[in-house]
Amino acid sequence: MLANTRGFLWSDVETRALLDIWGEQDVQTALDGNFRNSHVYRDVACRLGEMGFDRTPEQCRIRVKGLKRQYYQAKEGIKKNGHYRKICKFYDEMDRILSNRPHIDPQDMIDSVAIGDEAMDGTEEEGEGIDHPQEAYGESTGECSYTEHPVKLEYPSFPIPVPVSNSASVGQRQNHVQNSTPAATRPKRSKKRYANLSLDKLMEKFLEQSMEAEESFYKYEEQRLKVEDRRREAEHARELQMLQVLGQMFAGIASPAAPHPQTAPCAPPQRPHNPQPAGCSNQTATPGPAQAIGTSAFIPPPRRRSPKIIERAFSLRSPSPRNMENMIPLVKNIIPPWTSKKHKGQDGRVGIIGGCQEYTGAPYFAAISALKVGADLSHVFCTKDAATVIKSYSPELIVHPVLDSPNAVAEVEKWLPRLHSVVVGPGLGRDDKLLENAKGIIEKSRSRGIPVIIDADGLWLVAQQPSVIQGYQMGILTPNFMEFSRLYEAMCRYPLDMNDNRRNVMRLSEAMGNLTVVLKGEEDIISDGDKVVTCSHEGSSRRCGGQGDLLSGSLGALAHWAYTSPPEKRHGIKPSLIAAFGACSLTRQCNYQAFHRHGRATTTTDMIAEIGTAFKKLFES
Repeated sequence: MLANTRGFLWSDVETRALLDIWGEQDVQTALDGNFRNSHVYRDVACRLGEMGFDRTPEQCRIRVKGLKRQYYQAKEGIKKNGHYRKICKFYDEMDRILSNRPHIDPQDMIDSVAIGDEAMDGTEEEGEGIDHPQEAYGESTGECSYTEHPVKLEYPSFPIPVPVSNSASVGQRQNHVQNSTPAATRPKRSKKRYANLSLDKLMEKFLEQSMEAEESFYKYEEQRLKVEDRRREAEHARELQMLQVLGQMFAGIASPAAPHPQTAPCAPPQRPHNPQPAGCSNQTATPGPAQAIGTSAFIPPPRRRSPKIIERAFSLRSPSPRNMENMIPLVKNIIPPWTSKKHKGQDGRVGIIGGCQEYTGAPYFAAISALKVGADLSHVFCTKDAATVIKSYSPELIVHPVLDSPNAVAEVEKWLPRLHSVVVGPGLGRDDKLLENAKGIIEKSRSRGIPVIIDADGLWLVAQQPSVIQGYQMGILTPNFMEFSRLYEAMCRYPLDMNDNRRNVMRLSEAMGNLTVVLKGEEDIISDGDKVVTCSHEGSSRRCGGQGDLLSGSLGALAHWAYTSPPEKRHGIKPSLIAAFGACSLTRQCNYQAFHRHGRATTTTDMIAEIGTAFKKLFES
């Protein structure tokens, strides 16, 4: 049974939920007072099930066991050199629960694997078996266990006394003794090689072997996923084939058929108190399924819509090229026309929130992209040590070195009435102070109804505190796949379906309160929770840093245009969907043109140089 439960992976959310339940005082009291405690873990598993996590009591017990061993190893490592805390990801939660428990010597745990959780709180049952430290690491991470030589000290062998009367007989007897020694009693050199190593060396070896096992696990897991993908593709193909057959059947049923003898050849079916319109008096009635089998009862028209329903089911999985053809005219509609009556700033004033000492290129790329798309002014709100560098890139940017000041939110708030959109995240970094200031700026922008585009490290902030943007209809998130996975795990209870990213994006958008989500990838998938739009415009295979900043900066200008355009020009489509589609198409066209010119040497600077011609080709031709 253990072999079937050790391989299940535990997510961080599941593990924290388990620790919250297991760390309760009544649960700990029940575990301390009973050696046989299967009923306790049954109760823990039931409570996890109520929270939406389907785990067996055995899986819960094994996970707790692994976490405890990992915690004691990390705790002992901190005393030695402070380098082993990374072993225990949930060290703080375990320390809160186990800080008052008896201390376990890690050397005893390594040399004598019989000392398990019985020495901690008696949470194992009889007949459970002996686990090695490597298995403890696998249990703590939710990964498969693996085999490694245990550390074991053996006593040195001693010679057998032999009489020395005859040297020849002595040699023969010694040879006989050596030959008669069973192979099983001979010392195993492979087990003695760790005997003279210090605890630090043993832990280093253990960590190295753990990393090798983890790499091997991921390699086999990748192979398994590939096989699973092929299987799902085959199933999907069969489903599509069945839907096609059903569509043909419904189409045949709804098509005109020979009238039944009981029905008049050309007269439509009569309905009392509902005469047929004059314009249809000479048309031949289309018999429904009931008429085809000999019944003259009236069949309502909705039956004929079955083929359209099936066609819609196809479109959810495989987007039609018409999807892009229909969106491009909408993007053209929101672009403000050229006129001499406008003043500076009327076509867009975009604010970029980001830029620190380590990351100065990202805010520049976003700000200059907004200018080249057609915005009149670009402001960059960055830290003091990044301002001079960003300003040196271009004299066309307005740079404010206020993001790390004590009153950063108030300084930026002064400029919000002059801004039409805000892009948060390019070059922001993950410093707590900067993230807190970015949070305050997002909240002030929401209160003023300004479109907010969040990218890069701004998405890290959203994953930690989703409420900062959740439910704001003028918010747009632009994650790549890794950022999307982090957001999805934080917001959705459904597992991530690797074969249906369209449904994944729609679910995340719904969970975030129907704000617009743009998943960047091989094809860009955009959803507002109600509709899904796919941008598969031709780009290139070149993936250099900064392309996402080009997209977010251009999206800042397009979002302002979309939200200020007349509703009749949008044909009922949400403005953020149109703006996001336009930014994705433009970024892909710039990538395509730059790669055509520079090939492998293409950089984001080359792509920005193509914005003018790409914009004209897409939206002004």
